[in-house]
Amino acid sequence: MGRAHEVRKVAMEKTAAAKSKLYAKYGKEIYMAAKSGSPDPDTNQALKKIIEKAKKEQVTADIIKRAIEKAAGGSDENYIEVRYEGFG
Repeated sequence: MGRAHEVRKVAMEKTAAAKSKLYAKYGKEIYMAAKSGSPDPDTNQALKKIIEKAKKEQVTADIIKRAIEKAAGGSDENYIEVRYEGFG
């Protein structure tokens, strides 16, 4: 590959890690919104808002579609929102 590839590899890995984190975050949010209401964004306002936010962050349509289909499919997974606070 050569030296040029090694130089670019670090930048590509940073970008890929950031995108992966962003896609996972919005995938879970879309899944939870679609699961709690209707999987149709026209009738589910919370889902519509999250999809708009995701599109502004340039999340791919495939990620959005798969999260909605997963929620509509009725899988056994059940995500709930939890907040942990630590002191010390």
